Amino acid sequence: MSAPLWTSAEAAAATGGTSTRDWAATGVSIDSRTVKKGDLFVALAGPNFDGHDFIQEAIASGAAAAVASRRPAALSAEAPLLMVSDTMAALEALGRAARSRSAARFAAVTGSVGKTGTKEALRLVLSTDGPTAASEGNLNNQWGAPLSLARMPRDARYGVFELGMNHAGEIAPLSRLVRPHVAVITTVEPAHLEFFASVEAIADAKAEIFLGVERGGAAVLNRDNAHFERLAAAARKAGVQRIVPFGEDPRAEARLLSCRLEAEASAVEAEILGARVSYRIPLPGRHIVQNSLAVLAAAALLGMEAQAAATALAGLPPMKGRGARVSIQTPQGPLTLIDESYNASPAAMRAAIAVLGRIPAGKGGRRIAVLGDMRELGVDADRLHAELATALAAAGVDLLFCCGTHMRALAKAAAAQMPVEHAADSAALLPRVLSAVRAGDVVLVKGSLGSRMAPIVDAVKGLGRGARAANGS
Repeated sequence: MSAPLWTSAEAAAATGGTSTRDWAATGVSIDSRTVKKGDLFVALAGPNFDGHDFIQEAIASGAAAAVASRRPAALSAEAPLLMVSDTMAALEALGRAARSRSAARFAAVTGSVGKTGTKEALRLVLSTDGPTAASEGNLNNQWGAPLSLARMPRDARYGVFELGMNHAGEIAPLSRLVRPHVAVITTVEPAHLEFFASVEAIADAKAEIFLGVERGGAAVLNRDNAHFERLAAAARKAGVQRIVPFGEDPRAEARLLSCRLEAEASAVEAEILGARVSYRIPLPGRHIVQNSLAVLAAAALLGMEAQAAATALAGLPPMKGRGARVSIQTPQGPLTLIDESYNASPAAMRAAIAVLGRIPAGKGGRRIAVLGDMRELGVDADRLHAELATALAAAGVDLLFCCGTHMRALAKAAAAQMPVEHAADSAALLPRVLSAVRAGDVVLVKGSLGSRMAPIVDAVKGLGRGARAANGS
């Protein structure tokens, strides 16, 4: 029988708390709705909830114990608790202790675009070489990072953590908690401009990831990005001695030599830290190829053989809401849906539109873009939306549906090049999309999470029976 993830004695020592009785936990959770048997439930207090109100529910669901700063009045006197002064500080302490006891090699990933996909690709690659722990989903903030660390199995050989931010000063404490051996910045682009004075300020905020890099560690940076030199200077200032550029630039150590972009995949030749590799990625898009170079550079720096890492990318699955492609069988014939509904930024929009442009429509079909507002772009929002018209035209998009305040600027800019329909929000746009799509169409749906484009994805799926992933997965 394997050792538990946390014993009551270990957790008490890590947090400075006191256990009411002995217990052993096999996992850690901060959500009573998803508690699994054996989890240690941490009762966090947020602006809209207090986890202490759900301790009884968590224990009834099988939690081994709960971390609490107060005992709820209705809770049984026998309930297993770890009493602490501050549950958020306790979660951070558990994460810090898990990092300290681990012999794993760690990578941290951030960037304006592509950080989750890059994290998942790096997880996949490293898992073929040894037990690999990674942050789940979008657990990349002040709660997600320590939670992900606290959940790390004792025997992990690698750890991969995504670090996100909306404001300056948010990544630094996360990086110091994770203490990565390799820090990856995918790219710096206009995103969250509502909270930053310039894109350069965004670069500086992303560069906070270097502040936690372990001595002798490395930074993997996009050599093709306009902010490379700024990021490299920040890395050196933070004491990072090894800087590994990736991209097409001849100076890149993880360098793209050639690639064949196909409708459903990409075939790549690259040189990774001196080793020439060939590989195939079962996902389309030049942005996917670009980020694969960062993945392979990070894997090599963590100790994995380059060609073995490259070969592993053949198993990369599509991610829901981040480019997953679905073939929908309607009574009149199939249509293809590209689900990019999870989030959006100008760079991510252009990348998704370029993918749409590479997919041939079926007989009588069209390329259709269904786009929602990109959020948090500040005073330049209308301009950044309008500029997407060029990408739509270049991709040969036949019909544009869009919704939201700022998408009105794109509707106006694109109207001379293609038929356009604009609505105030996704709910108003949905019936127009459903009445227009037909067999043979290729339909891209993308927007920021707050634009609520997922219901349109679900409605288009509902046009057919037996919808299946277009790549067969």
